Amino acid sequence: MDDLYRENILDHYRKPRFKGVLEPHTHRHKEHNPVCGDEIQIDLQVNDEGIIEHAAFSGHGCAISQASASMLLEQLQGMSLDEAKKISKDDILEFLGIPIGPVRMKCALLSLKVLKAGIYGLDSLDDLTDDDEDW
Repeated sequence: MDDLYRENILDHYRKPRFKGVLEPHTHRHKEHNPVCGDEIQIDLQVNDEGIIEHAAFSGHGCAISQASASMLLEQLQGMSLDEAKKISKDDILEFLGIPIGPVRMKCALLSLKVLKAGIYGLDSLDDLTDDDEDW
């Protein structure tokens, strides 16, 4: 079963969904992982009812960070901001479907942290910790 998930990760890495930059956007946040150099920016177009009409990500990094961003953005289309706020690190790990060790955990969760920082209007990912239940 791990091989199927690994193949899905490679597919999202090689052919990422929703990769690009949105102009105009209502929310934008960009961060990098200083440990490995991965970088992700997430742009959202949110309508007046709080529904994410369009989402895109850009950046570079390892297969895990880019695949998790692609998988996350697939889920966001048509979701409300309130629903997006409820996406958890367990959801991201479920999307990936393989065990993620401590060294790769920051790669896997970078897109989620960028999303949450952008939605909540935080200046930095430092405001979100791995133990923070809000993300």
